Amino acid sequence: MEIQLIPIAQFQAFLICTSRVAGFIGAMPVFSGPQAPARIKAGLIFAVSFILFPITRELIPVIEFSILSLLIFLAGEVLIGMLIGLIGRLVFTAVEFGGTVIGFQMGFAAANVFDPQNQRQISLVSQFQNVFAIFIFLAIGGHHLFIHSAIESFTVLPPGGINLSGQAVPYLLELSGRIFSLGVQFSAPVLAVLLLSGLILGILARTFPQGNVFLLSFPLNIGISFTVIGLTLNLVYITLRREFDDLSNRFLYILHFLNP
Repeated sequence: MEIQLIPIAQFQAFLICTSRVAGFIGAMPVFSGPQAPARIKAGLIFAVSFILFPITRELIPVIEFSILSLLIFLAGEVLIGMLIGLIGRLVFTAVEFGGTVIGFQMGFAAANVFDPQNQRQISLVSQFQNVFAIFIFLAIGGHHLFIHSAIESFTVLPPGGINLSGQAVPYLLELSGRIFSLGVQFSAPVLAVLLLSGLILGILARTFPQGNVFLLSFPLNIGISFTVIGLTLNLVYITLRREFDDLSNRFLYILHFLNP
């Protein structure tokens, strides 16, 4: 039986396709953390690459590479996927920021838990909202969006062309600045109620100096905060759904900006 060897050019093209897919899947929210086994991620990368390669093979240029130039070429393809993953991670960062503000105001500043996705300690409320955002992300098929964007990226931004000197970096900075405004949107209802609660407790402290309003404020603020969080979960869902639905447009913008 004769064994046919794979042509070098075709193998290089497959490596280019795999490197870009690896960047997309490796930076994908939820799947990028250490809680997802490395074998599962590697298997997913090669499975998606085998499916996409027949479709994208015509879009990959045939170039005579040296080992060094090939490694640089592959690093650029991985960087494209990482930039796409960064845009997706910004939404979760805004959710975490809003939860940190809420936890600090309601008296949970020292109540931290371990976040397995980011391998660090975060606020208890931040972890709750982060898990809620992950459920919404998976429920609406946000992970499918990354795979679909990986397919479209070969058409919008063919391999071998990446331009970081244009509008790509300012656009990323603009999206990074949106973290704060989006975090305020998540925390605004609780902050407004806690501000009103602090005002009422301040009036009570002046009216009844003998009453220990300070100790009363801790359980009262915690109870009010959890009540408002429960009542506004639908608003949080609407905001997150809007942000996740807009990710496809943001992916296309950054790919166009990266196009030389």
